[in-house]
Amino acid sequence: MPWVDACAAEEIEAEEAKRFENGGRTFAIFRNDADEYYCTDGLCTHEKIHLADGLVMGNTVECPKHASVFNFTTGEVETPPACENLRTYRTKVENGRVMVEV
Repeated sequence: MPWVDACAAEEIEAEEAKRFENGGRTFAIFRNDADEYYCTDGLCTHEKIHLADGLVMGNTVECPKHASVFNFTTGEVETPPACENLRTYRTKVENGRVMVEV
């Protein structure tokens, strides 16, 4: 799978997210408070709301519509109503850029 340049690392503050589009698909890139970057599918598995608009705390994101909470390091649902996990994608930072394997 190819690595894609998603954004500059500095574009995402600690405990924030950024929407990323590639190949007709939507992703969310997260930066936790330990300065680590993660990428998941961009839409909540419950009603397809953009997760990059949600509240990021530690290693979780809360969907802005119905408050489902996902662990973005694993993609696992922690709080319903969502019941399907998110797909996660490998990330790395190279030369100040966040790279995602999609």
